[in-house]
Amino acid sequence: MVKIYQNIVQKKQAKQKSIAVLIDPDNLNPLILKDLVKLGIENAVDYFFVGGSLITNDSLNSTLTYIKSHTQIPCIIFPGSVYQINPKADALLFLSLISGRNADLLIGQHVIAAPLLKQSGIEILPTGYILVDSGVPTTASYISHSLPIPHNKPSIAAVTAMAGEMLGLKLIFLDAGSGAKNPVSGAMIQATSVVIDCPLIVGGGIKTAEKVAENFKAGADLLVIGNSLEENPDLITELSKARFNY
Repeated sequence: MVKIYQNIVQKKQAKQKSIAVLIDPDNLNPLILKDLVKLGIENAVDYFFVGGSLITNDSLNSTLTYIKSHTQIPCIIFPGSVYQINPKADALLFLSLISGRNADLLIGQHVIAAPLLKQSGIEILPTGYILVDSGVPTTASYISHSLPIPHNKPSIAAVTAMAGEMLGLKLIFLDAGSGAKNPVSGAMIQATSVVIDCPLIVGGGIKTAEKVAENFKAGADLLVIGNSLEENPDLITELSKARFNY
């Protein structure tokens, strides 16, 4: 079986753009979850990201159970805390908040999580997590006690990503956060993509096919779509098609 990281890298090398649907268990009722999974299958999305800043283990477990029983699309935990670990997932983004200076989120929580992750047996994806200012306070910036990188400072994001890759992180994730007013700019994506070799993930505030196309053209390899789908699950179809039209 091909590992998730190898799969992401292979798609990047083949210039194949990817879409992940972000599912926050605390924000979804069973009917919306059912719709998102069904539409994800119909539109051949590449991954389901599952997680959030405040979710409980019970809701994480039940959500993963439902997804895994209805589709072969890989499930990747996008953890909001050290306790969001579940062996039913295929992989976990091991996030190091390299845009901030909160030592607990650079390495502290990772030390606590390491033995639990080792025991779980799921694939670990070392990820440099970069929060970008979106014009409004987000849950991620509030929970992390960190200042996001200014929206109009692409060079700061670029050198931060560069340092993360030099430290050995295998993925870089530019995130404007859930409920973002302003998504990550094309200029910031482009500035970052040209200075790193590892896959680049972008998320937060992506609501239109035009923005999907812009982000992919700028150099994103994987886009994460979340809040907009909770309000309108059918948007998956429109955004997924934009993978092939940029």
